[in-house]
Amino acid sequence: VSCKITELILIFFMNDLVIAAINTVNISVNAYCKFIEPNDTKATKANQYGYCISKNAWSLIFDEPEAKGSIIDHFVKIKWQDNFETDSRFVYYGKETRNECRLTRFGRGFPFRSEDNVGDLLIICRMDKDEYSNYILSTDEDIEDFLAAFNISPEQTNQLIDKKCSYKSEAGIEELFGKFIDRYADFPLTIEMAEYARVCFAKALGKTDELIKGNYDEALLGWIDTEYKLFKAFEMKCYKDRLKEPFLNMDELLAFSNTILNRRKSRAGKSLEYHLAHIFTSAGLRFETQVVTEGKKKPDFIFPGSKEYHNINFPKDKLICLGAKTTCKDRWRQILNEANEVKVKHLFTLQRGISKNQLSEMQQENVRLIVPASYLQYFDEKYRSEIMTLSAFNSFVREKQN
Repeated sequence: VSCKITELILIFFMNDLVIAAINTVNISVNAYCKFIEPNDTKATKANQYGYCISKNAWSLIFDEPEAKGSIIDHFVKIKWQDNFETDSRFVYYGKETRNECRLTRFGRGFPFRSEDNVGDLLIICRMDKDEYSNYILSTDEDIEDFLAAFNISPEQTNQLIDKKCSYKSEAGIEELFGKFIDRYADFPLTIEMAEYARVCFAKALGKTDELIKGNYDEALLGWIDTEYKLFKAFEMKCYKDRLKEPFLNMDELLAFSNTILNRRKSRAGKSLEYHLAHIFTSAGLRFETQVVTEGKKKPDFIFPGSKEYHNINFPKDKLICLGAKTTCKDRWRQILNEANEVKVKHLFTLQRGISKNQLSEMQQENVRLIVPASYLQYFDEKYRSEIMTLSAFNSFVREKQN
């Protein structure tokens, strides 16, 4: 069912490069994707060279897992963007303190390892033993379309792509999913799905409210991962019977494909807002969502709320505006004019790294980035001190409101 859904999504309008990448993943032996990090490029002065490949994806490269204490290489031919080829090398470094795999040897003039490629999505498809087809997606829209096609979150990158779009549940969580799914004949509201994902995460892993409150950064990623799995389970139920019947015409097929893709992308964005709202409520912060600021502008979050924002006597330095975006390579600029009374805008994202140029632009435009604590490592060291974790942001708001 899930494979059929992915095929249908391709009928809906997408960038040709994204369609090519999705098609190639589907016909590959196996495939992998990751966000390009600073140490994958020439952005750092570290000794490493080439794209770092997660060790959990060894089957993408080698016939057997790498052995510590050795250096193993695999020479391959790679077609990039369906446009040009390189004779490249996968190499595993297992001697002394090193324990990593990298893709190296790109030749002169290779266009995808500059500092500006940080935050791009790298897709590696193994077509044969020594032949690969790779793609680089750069825009938020292309990246989100690709991730939506396989129904994976930014957190589920840096690993092999599950082409069947299935889900692997922790012990006990599948039973919890079943109890919830049986209540509905169709997809529930996103806010209901987000809430139940938090319940499942807590019960399956034995996480008490106090443990979750102690580490919202980690909990948020767990909630998102659980909700993606829950949503996949709903897709299996809701689309199974429909896909057994032929479509009467192309319009019906396009409409159905459009519905699938839009539901995936819309749910991902809204659920992030719902999870953040739950965190802010649990932390005892005062806020409102979708407050009308000026004209028709509606930022995702205003702290403390609409009344204070529109009160000319309320101290402006006590107002906080927060946007929430799953990716933000291009879209961070959308928050600049959402609240004229707030000088410094805050933006939460699940983006794993962006270029130094963009981070510099953010500073110049008074945008403060917020990411889960474990994501800080994906941003250039020079700017990490300026990026807040979710826990740090909560403390920042609490101090303002106290």
